[in-house]
Amino acid sequence: MEDEKIVELYLNRHENAIRETREKYGARLNALANGIVEDTQTAEECENDTYLAAWNSIPPHEPRNYLYAFLARITRHIALNRCRDNKRLKRNAVICELTDEMEQCIPAPDDGSDMSNETLSRVINNFLAGLGREKRNIFVRRYWYLDSIADISKRFKLSESKIKTTLFRCREQLRERLKKEGYTV
Repeated sequence: MEDEKIVELYLNRHENAIRETREKYGARLNALANGIVEDTQTAEECENDTYLAAWNSIPPHEPRNYLYAFLARITRHIALNRCRDNKRLKRNAVICELTDEMEQCIPAPDDGSDMSNETLSRVINNFLAGLGREKRNIFVRRYWYLDSIADISKRFKLSESKIKTTLFRCREQLRERLKKEGYTV
């Protein structure tokens, strides 16, 4: 079923909305959650919580053209919160490592600039759109899906050192782009 029709089911409060969502995106949402929480049962709970959160947030949101992105964002937040709540030390260490990497190029919320989150989001989206497909996919796999360097290396059939170098260079490019846009990094 098309995303627009699924969103219509949510808007009309039709119970098939969740069934259609699960059918179309369930496996992907579960894989996203499992990549973060690293536990099958917890990933299933995160997936189910995503459907409830979607039910409660459509309306007012109407993600007709970006339903998967909308759901993935919800799933990711739920899974990250579950990691924090369960104090999964191994996973928290990975999240801290990724946070440290991104702190090098993303401005702090109180950096003194008057730029909004929407402006920052636009700048980052434009930056990602300007990257080549492979670099963009590597960057997103690392910082959105929280994949390990080893997993990304296997996925793209590239050496781990190539992945690390690509990520380093992308972070540097992002930092320069943000500086150019007036952010203090």
